[in-house]
Formats: sequence, structure tokens, C-alpha cells
Amino acid sequence: MADLPQSVLFCCDHNAVRSPMAEGLMKKLHGMDIYVQSAGVKNDLEIDGFAIAVCEEVGVELSRHRTRSFEEMRDWGDDLEQFDLIVALSPASQRQAQELARHAHIDVEYWPIMDPTGLGESREAKLAVYRQTRDQIEERLRKRFPVTRIRA
Repeated sequence: MADLPQSVLFCCDHNAVRSPMAEGLMKKLHGMDIYVQSAGVKNDLEIDGFAIAVCEEVGVELSRHRTRSFEEMRDWGDDLEQFDLIVALSPASQRQAQELARHAHIDVEYWPIMDPTGLGESREAKLAVYRQTRDQIEERLRKRFPVTRIRA
């Protein structure tokens, strides 16, 4: 665990699909060992129902997730400069994270994760695209933050 960050902030455009998925999956992998939060550049959407559904399939509960922006996190008293690492999952969130990191010693990584919203015609096609995004995030998480002990 020594080489893993103590705190990670995942971010995307709206904190409604990719970053909540990453937050939930990371918490499933590492529990309380790493402090994890997520935020969006904007908070103008609710948590996405398809994101909830595909995460539930792998034992990650997102239905109670409340979307939030960087600005709201600051307003609620979160010190964003205390995160060890920000993982940006969209170009807009990468720009916001880099701006924040200019004033603090925070590492920023950009993971180009597919945005599944608006893709797929039928419910099953949409779920398939969301599963691809979920699996892409989980694969990156396992490579970047390897699980070094067995979780109960």
C-alpha cells in the first residue's frame, strides 16, 4: 500500500456517469484504505440510471450518489488541494484539474474513458455501451491501483 496514494479524486463533466463509476469501483477494490471522492466540472445532471444498473451488476451501489461539482465540494468544505491524485476522465475535467494543480502539489492523470451517454438505440444496446465504460474504468483501476491484499 505504500506506493498507492492516500486520497484520489475522480472527475468528469457532470459527475453523473464516469466519475461516480470510478469512485464506486475504487471503493469496492480498496475499501477504506484509500480516501476516494468524485466531482464534475458542472452539476447539472442526476446520477445516470444506466450507470446505476451496470454498476449494480458488479456489486457497486450508486443509486444514493449525489452529483457534485468542484465548486460545490469547495462550498461544502472539502479541501480539494489535499488530494494526492486527481484522475480526470474527460478533457474538460482534465483542464479543471490542471488548473487546481497549478496552485497545489497534486498529481493529475488523464484517462480517456469513453462517454457512453447518447450511444446505443435500444435499452440492451445502451447497457452494453455502459458496461464497456464500466469495464474500461475497472481495468484502468486494477492496473493503476493494484489490490495488494484480500478484501473481506
